Amino acid sequence: MAVMQGQAGATRVAVSLVLLLLASLTGGSPPPEPVSCARGTSDCTVTSTYGSFPDRAVCRAANATFPRTEKELVAAVAAAAASRRKVKVATSHSHSFPKLACPGGRDGTIISTERLNRTVRVDAARRLLTVESGMLLRDLVRAAADAGLALPHSPYWYGLTVGGLLATGAHGSSLWGKGSAVHEYVVALRIVTPAPASQGFAVVRELVAGDPDLDAAKVSLGVLGVISQVTFELQPQFKRSVTFVTRDDKDMAEKLSVWGGLHEFGDVSWLPRQGKAIYREDDRVDVSTPGNGLNNYIGFRAQPTLGLLTARKAEERLEENGTDVARCLAARLPAATFELQAYGFTNDGFFFTGYPVVGFQHRIQASGTCINGADDGLLSACTWDSRVRGPFFYQSGFSVAMPKVPAFVADMQRLRDLNPRAFCGMDAKMGVLMRYVRASSAYLGKAEDSLDFDVTYYRSYDEGTPRKHADVFDELEQMALRKYGALPHWGKNRNFAFDGVIARYPAAARFLEVKDRYDPDGIFSSEWSDQVLGIRGSPNVVGPGCAIEGLCVCSDDLHCAPEQGYFCRPGKVYTDARVCALERRRTRLVDEL
Repeated sequence: MAVMQGQAGATRVAVSLVLLLLASLTGGSPPPEPVSCARGTSDCTVTSTYGSFPDRAVCRAANATFPRTEKELVAAVAAAAASRRKVKVATSHSHSFPKLACPGGRDGTIISTERLNRTVRVDAARRLLTVESGMLLRDLVRAAADAGLALPHSPYWYGLTVGGLLATGAHGSSLWGKGSAVHEYVVALRIVTPAPASQGFAVVRELVAGDPDLDAAKVSLGVLGVISQVTFELQPQFKRSVTFVTRDDKDMAEKLSVWGGLHEFGDVSWLPRQGKAIYREDDRVDVSTPGNGLNNYIGFRAQPTLGLLTARKAEERLEENGTDVARCLAARLPAATFELQAYGFTNDGFFFTGYPVVGFQHRIQASGTCINGADDGLLSACTWDSRVRGPFFYQSGFSVAMPKVPAFVADMQRLRDLNPRAFCGMDAKMGVLMRYVRASSAYLGKAEDSLDFDVTYYRSYDEGTPRKHADVFDELEQMALRKYGALPHWGKNRNFAFDGVIARYPAAARFLEVKDRYDPDGIFSSEWSDQVLGIRGSPNVVGPGCAIEGLCVCSDDLHCAPEQGYFCRPGKVYTDARVCALERRRTRLVDEL
């Protein structure tokens, strides 16, 4: 009877998810801006679009400013520098999971770039495009297309701003040419930094190709100043041909080593419980190739708010009371539904008639239509909109150097084989997305050609609440970071992933030298950035329950949740890992005592 009830519950969850996906709308209420002020532009809070930082703290600032021109931007920086007030930049629809936009304390200033969103200059003959840093990627690729040009690579989500994606090293998937990171196509930028009183407390620095400081500013974490304008070197417009092929994952470890060389834009998604790998065959084709395909990825479309609420409630019931069987049954539906709908790709912008999908670069490279619609009073929203108690999750991202990829993937599969059902939580979030990234000249870019692993998984709205099978997720991350020396994505991850990471960047000292020269008083620095850059302190927050929230790696049972049966234990494959594991026998013993 219990099994039948579990299966029935899983069926209800599956039906809710399918209805949610099939009821996708063309637009929806745009996500909230990251800056909210109680009195005009004073008494402000700042957050990411997800509504919560890893430590769940509320980030406050004394005031915010919204410059419309570079002159106003200079004035904002000068005012902060003159008063030695901490300042941080908040970009439109901020998607940085860590506290990069938090100045720390209540006395800081937020500079929003949402109104610095214009095209400055187009030089089609030289294939150069200059835009302001608050421009969305969506508008950047459209401006390029209007000039017959294309940005060769970009993240898949087009709701990021130019300044935001450069600050965190955002990328697509490619080992070809200069690679998939957007900053590799930056040939000049203008950045406003603090200055002495004799220079008016702020100056505009213009960096061009060949200037070594450009390699610091291209991936800066926002600690050098405020980028005003960016110039990209683009390519002639081209088309892409996309086909998704699903295979079993038996030879995935070996295939990943060569896949990036076979397809210019190829990536792979792994569904560990189902033992499947979804290979994206994605290549450049001539503009004369027939097709006007469009990428309107299902996960980035607006969803009915009622569906989001229903899906989250169903997910919470499974997390709290469901069996592994029920959770795994529910997890099969999202992947099946996405595959049935070709992941949102269409051959003509309306209908999918078969692979390959051929379309112009600006219609294929990225999507995010949930930010396009007029405000509908929150009848619909992006899936992660913090105003809706819908899906709530953690995001982890880390890059493993290509020579180490086969061994790391084999270890992941060994961990999966010990308890396949423990990985259903990954399947439910469309598995592990793997993208290729080339070594970079940027001081805080990738040091080697790498494969980036992106994992999204359930997070409770209640602080300190353990997730089911959190130990396997945490072991996987620690294995990547500690055994295989992976680099965490600057815009994703929980605190523990950044502990000591700066030592893995060979050019870190050069970056810090530029930082000290541009901002000697640390106006654009915060406690968080100082910890991450190894200047002062550690990003770990050690205390009761810290490992449950990813704020530390446990070294004591108290760092887990012993009162709920979670104790600090070694990993199963990577035994140097320390994870919070559920022990039912000890749970009963604690209850008895």
